[in-house]
Amino acid sequence: MNIAFIGFGKVASTLVQLVNSPDITFLTSHEKRSKDTMDLIKESEVKDCPTLKEAVENADIVISANSPSNAVEAALEYGKYCKGIFLDLNNISPKTALKINDLTENFVDGAIIGKIDSKNPILYLSGKNADKLLFLNDFLSVKVISDNVGDASNLKLLRSSYTKTLSVLLIESYRLAESLNLEDEFFDILKLTEGDDFKEKSLSRINNTLKSTKRKSEELEEILDCYNAQDLEMVGAALKKLRQFEH
Repeated sequence: MNIAFIGFGKVASTLVQLVNSPDITFLTSHEKRSKDTMDLIKESEVKDCPTLKEAVENADIVISANSPSNAVEAALEYGKYCKGIFLDLNNISPKTALKINDLTENFVDGAIIGKIDSKNPILYLSGKNADKLLFLNDFLSVKVISDNVGDASNLKLLRSSYTKTLSVLLIESYRLAESLNLEDEFFDILKLTEGDDFKEKSLSRINNTLKSTKRKSEELEEILDCYNAQDLEMVGAALKKLRQFEH
């Protein structure tokens, strides 16, 4: 079986490590890639095709894992060459998932819940062809929600609306504590209710958010575009703050 990646970053490289089978060959291409991505492709020891078109044409499964803003463009450019299953793992809205469904055959809407490099990442799937990916249960936890394209994306965005908004609030509170020279005490009082590992997890979340503000802003934009923004005032405020962190 051949599995091709559109986009080759952390998600793709980690899946290559997780889905470790002599019966599976991973494909991608260095075409139009940055030096960092080309280095990652080399390190991951996947088959590097001359063009991404060639990789997609020779794949039984195509996985799109780049960014929400590029998801439709990637499907438009390469979906027509996909003869097998087209799995999107970008943090997209249900509306975007339906657009991609119209551009591809055998589409599966996917959502990775939790960090892909965590001990137990869970892959949620929806769509009529989702059951065909249950073999991935041999390598990570896979849950098929329904036959409805968009259900996995809905769950992904619901989770993001909570976690990313909470991350922005955490950054604000932590910076205020720092300005008062009370950062250690800040975590001490919070771990009384949030658990002993709250400080470690919080600092990791803060660092992750600040390192990827652009991508997280795109994800919040998807949420506001998908749902009624008037009902998501906190998400809107979090997006505004995230944009400030970019500067």
